[in-house]
Amino acid sequence: MPNIRTIKTTQKAKTTTFSSYSSSFSMQPMHLSAETPTSLKTMFALRFLRAYSKINRYKSPSRLSSSSSSSSSSSSIVIRRCKRIKLAAYASMARAVGPKRAWSRALLHKVLHRTRLHRSVTRPKVSGAGSGVAGGAINRTDKLRRLVPGGKRMDFCNLLGETANYIQCLTAQVHVMQGIADSLPPQAWF
Repeated sequence: MPNIRTIKTTQKAKTTTFSSYSSSFSMQPMHLSAETPTSLKTMFALRFLRAYSKINRYKSPSRLSSSSSSSSSSSSIVIRRCKRIKLAAYASMARAVGPKRAWSRALLHKVLHRTRLHRSVTRPKVSGAGSGVAGGAINRTDKLRRLVPGGKRMDFCNLLGETANYIQCLTAQVHVMQGIADSLPPQAWF
C-alpha cells in the first residue's frame, strides 16, 4: 500500500500532465484515495480529447463543401455532431472509471449497443403510454433508479453508492468539458 508521500507525488505528476490540456481547472483533490478526482479528470480528459479529435477528423462532406447547403441540412449536421460529442463524453467517462462500477458497465453497454443499432437498423419509436407504475405514482427510489445507468437492477444500498460515484464523475466531466470549451475558439465548437 503506498504511503501519503507517494500519493501526493503521483497526484503532482498527474496534475502537471493534465495542466498541459487546460489550465482553467482547479486541480485540488477532494480527498486522498487511490482514485482521486484529479486522476479521474485526467483520464476522462485524455480519453475525451482523443475521441473529440476522431470526431473532428470525420467531418461530413456536406459541411466541407460549398456554403450553398440549406439551413435544415446544416442544423441536422450540428445535431448529429452534438450527439456524437455527447456519446464520446459518456463513453470516455465510463472508460475512465473502468468496469468496477455497475453504472459504467451499463453506460458502456448502452453506448456500444446504440452504435451497433445505428449501423444496422434504426429502431422504431415506442410511445411511453404503457410504462410506469399503475396510477402514475413513481416513488423517489424508482426515479433515482432511472437516472443512474444500470440502476434498475440494483438494491437500495448499492444504488446509493453507485449514485454517489456517478455524481462525482458527472461533476468531473462538467469541469473538464468546461475547461476544454473555454480553451477552444468558438469556431471549433461546431
